Amino acid sequence: MHKRVVMLILVLVALLGVSLSVVAQDAQPVQVGPITQRVLDRGELICGANASGLAGFATVNDAGEWEGFDVDICRAVAAAILGDATAVTFRPLEAGERQAAVQSEEIDIMSRNTTWTLSRDATWGATFGPTTFYDGQGIMVLAETGAATLEDLEGASICVQSGTTTELNLADAFSQRGISYEPQVFADAAATWDAYLQGRCDAFTTDKSGLLAYKSQAPDPSAHAIMDVTLSKEPLGPLSPQSDPQFADIVQWTVYGLIQAEEYGITSANVDEFLTSDVPEIQRFLGQGENAIGSLYGIANDFMVTVIRQVGNYGEIYDRNLGPDTPFNLPRGVNGLWTNGGLLYSPPFR
Repeated sequence: MHKRVVMLILVLVALLGVSLSVVAQDAQPVQVGPITQRVLDRGELICGANASGLAGFATVNDAGEWEGFDVDICRAVAAAILGDATAVTFRPLEAGERQAAVQSEEIDIMSRNTTWTLSRDATWGATFGPTTFYDGQGIMVLAETGAATLEDLEGASICVQSGTTTELNLADAFSQRGISYEPQVFADAAATWDAYLQGRCDAFTTDKSGLLAYKSQAPDPSAHAIMDVTLSKEPLGPLSPQSDPQFADIVQWTVYGLIQAEEYGITSANVDEFLTSDVPEIQRFLGQGENAIGSLYGIANDFMVTVIRQVGNYGEIYDRNLGPDTPFNLPRGVNGLWTNGGLLYSPPFR
């Protein structure tokens, strides 16, 4: 046989071997991470939530069920992995318990008003997911005081929770302006709020979303005013232990999926209509046909179909817990889609 023909055959055989090797590798199931595997084995997700309860974000209703914006984020992750948004056990956590709960892996995920900061990212041993709620710290006072600026609080006593960025932000803001104040520090959120209601301090500070929640629960909401000042940036979102990047990716893309679903106009009411869409990007997003989406992370390709059916898109979650038909009627503002001037934006599902 001619030498050139032999060489050609050898090259073709080598290329065929490489192709078969690639196919064999692609056929191998994805190795899920340790946290994902624990969730699958136990059949439920363990989610750290706000121990004191925060109306609109995480509370237990009269039926003994957890509900709220942060709660629904956990339910979405459970739906993505287990196919069941109700397969969640909620672990109440005070602010000072958060770091230990993440580091010890007592919880799989924490979805509770927790600000993403550099030091927490570096020392908590946590992976922060996408920001689900952009917030800022504010201050509440008795309406009758007429206080409108930080200068109006010169010498005032201010109730603040310990072990939070809130305490540090308060000190920074007043120090920068040369305003003296007396911090009244309490270990948990409920005690901080109760102290303010009892008149033990002149003002109460926490994230503005929290101020709205507490004000709605006050005996006379009209007696309290939220000042038109913002002391900080407070990006809030879910986080998980750094030991499992694969699980963190599932959390990340589930949140992005909630945002992308709203952008597409896919809701819990119409998701089935989109399953037959002839738009390629919709088919990819919903994991239809041969589109490998969820299987890249060891979960169902159509995981977002399940999430949307059971929990809804981001807009549905927001409106259900914080929107016009709730006591808060909180405008979307920066928590709107990027297409509407907000900050919510999802990378491509492809």
